[in-house]
Amino acid sequence: MRSKLKDKKRIVFKVGSSTLTHEETGALNLVKMEKFVRILTDLHNQGKEIVVVSSGAIAVGRKALGNMERPTERAVKQACAAVGQIRLMTVYQKLFSEYNQNTAQILMTKITIANDTSRHNAQNTFCELLKMGVIPIVNENDTVATDEIDFGDNDYLSAIVSAIVGADLLVLLSDIDGLYTDDPNKNPDAKLISQVDHITDEMLGMAKGPVSDVGTGGMSSKVEAAGIANDAGADMVILNGDDMEHINQLLDGEEVGTLFTAHKTKHFHLKNYLDR
Repeated sequence: MRSKLKDKKRIVFKVGSSTLTHEETGALNLVKMEKFVRILTDLHNQGKEIVVVSSGAIAVGRKALGNMERPTERAVKQACAAVGQIRLMTVYQKLFSEYNQNTAQILMTKITIANDTSRHNAQNTFCELLKMGVIPIVNENDTVATDEIDFGDNDYLSAIVSAIVGADLLVLLSDIDGLYTDDPNKNPDAKLISQVDHITDEMLGMAKGPVSDVGTGGMSSKVEAAGIANDAGADMVILNGDDMEHINQLLDGEEVGTLFTAHKTKHFHLKNYLDR
């Protein structure tokens, strides 16, 4: 099964805030970002179509504003996101341009998906960008989102994006090696699960909440994202982003991370996954 990952053509990569930033300061980890961008550009040069769903806008914004504590009020989060989004995209654009790779920014809310016309337009935009050889960089439009229309976390958003673009594979880059039988930080006997063919209630029970000061999605949101991606027909892998070389290892067929295998649902429709 792992060897088939080499043949994936359209891949969505989700990278979390905790992967992009230094734990001690909350500032961007430029060395890691540069390697991430270089690997993605090389995959693109191999003929693969790449989409990035990137967290980090709020984390970067709060750092820029000198607000070291994680904001809880929506207005403060949105202000941080407004400042951070432009800084984050500037770094992405600069790094990708070093390798002559064009990028585009796409900001989304649930309304984009719920409205048939908006969803169709978004799908067309993605398809045209990929046809042009552009790597779209996606984030939630935090500055205008409300409780009723936000995605909540980018694990969920990345699964939605995977379905919209008809991705073959979704890769969630996290700060953990994959799904374990228990919390490995508390239980030394916890074992890494290499492959999941069917998501059970017991498996959802294993998943823990967020542990990072900068991230919003824990393991439970990743398992939920796997359910959406698999139903849409995409395999999904939870991969440790501490070493970006894991991406190459994964696509070389090596057994890294946790693979959730696809099982496309008949009559799949994204609207059925918006109420969460």
